[in-house]
Amino acid sequence: MTVLESIRKRYSCRAYQQRGIEQEKLDQIFEAARLAPSAKNIQDWRFVVVTDKEKKRQIAEAACDQKFLEKAGAIIIACSNGDYVMRCGQPIGPIDIAIALEHICLQATDSGLATCWIGSFYPEKIRSILDIPDNIAVIELMAVGYPADEMKKPKREPIEKILCYEKWRF
Repeated sequence: MTVLESIRKRYSCRAYQQRGIEQEKLDQIFEAARLAPSAKNIQDWRFVVVTDKEKKRQIAEAACDQKFLEKAGAIIIACSNGDYVMRCGQPIGPIDIAIALEHICLQATDSGLATCWIGSFYPEKIRSILDIPDNIAVIELMAVGYPADEMKKPKREPIEKILCYEKWRF
C-alpha cells in the first residue's frame, strides 16, 4: 500500500471487534512513531498502551463515556515529558505528539487496523488510572484495533479552498 493509499483509507473508527492486536503489529506501529520527526529531535513523546479490559473500561469512562473504546484492541495514551517552546511560540508537546500519532495511524491502516483520535477526556482521571506523574502532560488518546464498521468517506474541502502559492489569496 502506498502512503497516499493509507491516507485515503484512514478514518476515525468508532466500532471495533473485541480482538487483541498481534505484538508484531504493535511493534510496527510504535516503530513508526519512534521514527517521527520532533522539534530539535527532542523526541519528547511517551506512550502508554492499555489492553487490559478493566483499564479500558475506566479510560472509556474518563473519556466522557465513549463506550466504543472498551472494544478497541488497545488504547494509546500519548504523553509529553518536555516543556520546550519553539521560537514561533508553539510548545512542542502537542505538535510532536500529533506527528507521531499520525505515523501510528498510517502504519495501523497499512496493517489492517483502524484508529480514532480521542481529544474528549479528562487528563487528571487518565493520569490517576495509569499512575502518570504530574510533570508529564497527557496530550491525546488513540483507539487502535480491528474495525467492526465500514469507512464513511468524510467530506473534504476542494484543494483550491485550502491552498495558494506565493501569498495569501483566500
